[in-house]
Amino acid sequence: MTKGKRYYFGGLKVDVAVEEPWDFRELLPQEKAIAERLSRGEDIGVIPVPADKLEDLSLNEQLTGKAGVKPQRHMLDFSQYAPFEVPSDGSPADFMLTIRAEEPEWLVKAEEEKSSWQRVVAVDEIPPFYYGYKLGEKTIYEFFPVQDVSAGLLVLNEDSTKGEYFPRPRIGSRATMFQVNTSLMIMFTFVGATKGCLLLHSSAVRHDGEANLFFGVSGTGKSTHSRLWLQYVEGTDLLNDDNPVVRFEDGRLWAYGTPWSGKTLCYRNVKAPVRAMVRLEQAPENVIENLVSLNAYASVIAAVSTIRWDSHNMDLIIPIVEKIAMGVPCWQLNCRPDEEAVSVCKAAIEG
Repeated sequence: MTKGKRYYFGGLKVDVAVEEPWDFRELLPQEKAIAERLSRGEDIGVIPVPADKLEDLSLNEQLTGKAGVKPQRHMLDFSQYAPFEVPSDGSPADFMLTIRAEEPEWLVKAEEEKSSWQRVVAVDEIPPFYYGYKLGEKTIYEFFPVQDVSAGLLVLNEDSTKGEYFPRPRIGSRATMFQVNTSLMIMFTFVGATKGCLLLHSSAVRHDGEANLFFGVSGTGKSTHSRLWLQYVEGTDLLNDDNPVVRFEDGRLWAYGTPWSGKTLCYRNVKAPVRAMVRLEQAPENVIENLVSLNAYASVIAAVSTIRWDSHNMDLIIPIVEKIAMGVPCWQLNCRPDEEAVSVCKAAIEG
């Protein structure tokens, strides 16, 4: 037996199906109540969690109703997707992922000749690791929650609109869900590019109804800077702390909340027009400058979550980034993690 749910975010319809013995974990009453609020775009007070503030993870768990929730065997926790759940109306999804009970015979045989697979991508700097391979018209990703321990395989069709995830035996539901999240993000990256959507590695706050997106290399202080905005600028709320989606609508760029927000449990079904995109870099002094032309383009494309080895995917993304660079105010903020950095940034981007 197979069960399914539909989610809608960033302008895309996403179907997820689970095959027995896998199932969707039933949400607790408090989780359901909070998911309903988040589905309306409400701010429940979740705060960004930078690496030096991990003690706030438990606070956010309490705010989202997840405190004390324990993993259950074969029960996948889709609570972060609940604010984006919609009834299926029979229309086709933009893409679909199915979590399977076991590998089909063709895949088992293919793994016996894995040495012949063509590796096209390797993400192996920090765990979790994954590797991507081409096998005919299919793309196969293998996930490793820790080195040399395979969690499962994601098999995608040629245009990434249909995926199947095959968890390894004895891999728990929490580890499996982590890889399912990654699988859905990979599929969104591919399919979203065909729909004019970009998934950005950034932290996004909303002030007076407009979104400011902060990005930079890992460890730059994206979450910290968003946290400072929440602390010092009245009328600011957190839209997403790790992976918002951006897309153009009616000539203007909009930012959307998503089910993916890194360590910060911010899963609001909300969108806002983008006021500014700000690249952060740590510095001894707080200085901001406007980026134009190639500098703006280079700054934005570095923040795009994409599959850079795939030339077709890049061909779709490049014109979107060019449009952003030409039409959205882009800035470089060299900063310290303090109140003055927020004041300098706010004065420049809001005029």
